[in-house]
Amino acid sequence: MADTKPWLDPEDLQGDDNFLADYGEDMSRTLNLDTWLPENAVAEMMELLTKEIAGAVTAETALCRRIRQEILPLIRGHPGGPTEAGVYSAEPAQLESICQSLLFAGRVEAVNGTFASYESLPMGITQIGIAIVGYGGTQGTFSQRLFRKEMAEKHNNLIDEVYECITRRQENSSSTRKAPYSRLARRGIRAYAERTALVDKARAEWRIGQGNPCAYDLLTGSGYQRLLDASLEVLQRLVQRQKKFVFVNPILEDRGWLTLGSALHPGEYTVIETMARFGRQVVGRWQYDAESRQRVARFVEECCPDILTGVFRTSTRAPPRLFHAHREHVHVAARIAMADSLFRRERGYPFLLDMAEMTCRSAFGEDGFLGLVQDAYSQVGAGLQFFNDSRSRR
Repeated sequence: MADTKPWLDPEDLQGDDNFLADYGEDMSRTLNLDTWLPENAVAEMMELLTKEIAGAVTAETALCRRIRQEILPLIRGHPGGPTEAGVYSAEPAQLESICQSLLFAGRVEAVNGTFASYESLPMGITQIGIAIVGYGGTQGTFSQRLFRKEMAEKHNNLIDEVYECITRRQENSSSTRKAPYSRLARRGIRAYAERTALVDKARAEWRIGQGNPCAYDLLTGSGYQRLLDASLEVLQRLVQRQKKFVFVNPILEDRGWLTLGSALHPGEYTVIETMARFGRQVVGRWQYDAESRQRVARFVEECCPDILTGVFRTSTRAPPRLFHAHREHVHVAARIAMADSLFRRERGYPFLLDMAEMTCRSAFGEDGFLGLVQDAYSQVGAGLQFFNDSRSRR
């Protein structure tokens, strides 16, 4: 039967004004190909890029100046903010001490993960890898492989199984409606594995993780009850027992807070808020059952106020970075992240996290993984019949 339910609510089609505000031109002009530049218009393209970038940099510089003069002084003592809120300075001597007494002494370890996937008609295979590293070397690597099979070997009613297989594959490929749960599961399992390795497998006094400690994929379970249960348990131990951790976000999330951070001088960091607001937003937006909603809400009220969010900056050549740490250790945590970020000033990002990612890619990289998969297909006589070399458009 045809699905007569509209894919989008009519209210979702009211974005023309937002497009104009974001891009500074009406969408009708953008859609007019007569305004597009031909392939060989290199000079015109460079002139356009230079003009737009110069204007954006000038406007951003002026904005940072105003933020530093008028906004940053208001963070300390802001109504509703944590008592730790404010702008702080990490002196070079302090960062050098952190390097010698914690980082190089092996008292800090970082955890990072990666996954690689191979999709073909008979099977989808996902490899998830996790690495723990410190400046003494790799402390451990772990991997898991998931095998997605729509065609189960039941053979109770073969024709029904065939129809069911075709239907499931068609639904799973209709990503225009919603991402299949399996895709959410891969992200959620990796996030869970990273935090579990950080809490249970790392041995150093201090632990560094990537992203948001209470990631959206974990507070929602990515739609899986068992993942939600396991995530709440490990996050509670992270916040209430481990405490000595710092998470640093590598991407442009919370761009408002990063805008505040762009007004910081090198060697400064600011503590802005707790994670309670984020947690309450997740609870309010996700469709839980009654019991799960109550459990997540209880976790948010008990644990999220103890996680502080801030921004640090280590160099004028690098962007500000969002970080999260326990309120009992937030100042040492911020200085650890900053000290470790000094080893690559052009990134301003903890080098241990980069080392963990490189270790993962070396041990569980996509090229090696795909080579193993293709070799396995060849060994069972499938050859290139199920070879899938397609790449999604980006």
